[in-house]
Amino acid sequence: MDRHISKYAQTRHLPRDVVHYREYKILLQPDRFSSKSGFLDFWHAVAQTIKRLDIKVDLDRHAFDSQVREVLFYDTPKFHLYNNHFILRKRTFYDQGWPRQDHELTFKYRGPDLANAAAVDVRPQLGGHDVVKFKEELLPERDRLGGMRSMYSHGCVLTSPKIVLDQGIEHIRRAFPTLNRIAISPDTRMALVNNVAVEEVQNTIGTIHFGHHFRGKATIAIWRDRAMEKSLAGEFAFQCKFDELEEVSRSAVLLSEDFYKQVQLDCAEWIKLGTTKTAMVYGLGSEQVSNLE
Repeated sequence: MDRHISKYAQTRHLPRDVVHYREYKILLQPDRFSSKSGFLDFWHAVAQTIKRLDIKVDLDRHAFDSQVREVLFYDTPKFHLYNNHFILRKRTFYDQGWPRQDHELTFKYRGPDLANAAAVDVRPQLGGHDVVKFKEELLPERDRLGGMRSMYSHGCVLTSPKIVLDQGIEHIRRAFPTLNRIAISPDTRMALVNNVAVEEVQNTIGTIHFGHHFRGKATIAIWRDRAMEKSLAGEFAFQCKFDELEEVSRSAVLLSEDFYKQVQLDCAEWIKLGTTKTAMVYGLGSEQVSNLE
């Protein structure tokens, strides 16, 4: 905990670049989510850990009603964005099978170094409404259960921006000037990554309370490749928001970390190590990826 606090303190001088979220993520085996029962069975296993650690949970009244979203990633044929730690993602929400009029576009830099992530200006030059989110993402260690490591995600979320994603890289660069740091030919085309359209089925389970007003919204999701009708990965996650991590009760943060590590051990047969959902989409049948996290 002290290590994380000292890291955050080093970035306080950077404008708009203070971490305000901690998102704890655990990738799950996809074959366990062939139906709604997978969500129920996994939460039942997690609930045992919650009970043993005496943690309070407020279940959402619609906890096991699934929301469906389409998730698309765009990049150059050689994945210049991803191999330089950038992600460009479009997410469309569905209501009763029909897409909403608005969609969500996320552009972000994601890497293991806090200072590098803080220094990237992800703000777009499109005008209109945008939200900058700077997160610390907690992931299991690559090769063993019961641990955690940090990645930092500095991103901008836009609602239905007027930008065509499958044009040349110059159109994207004009929207997100920070991409000028990458050496890419101006006429390089952008395209849907690996022609994969992801169907995301997500359940918002509720709020997990770790004490002293430190709490996180918990979700369980499954990603499926629509074209191949194949499940790619599941994910259990909970996200906590704060103004300054240094101001959050140490005992509350430690309890959140203990819970995160213990869930991995208690639900070992559910866990998938060594990758992320995005890395799986990029890695499907491709030899162009040099950065799989």
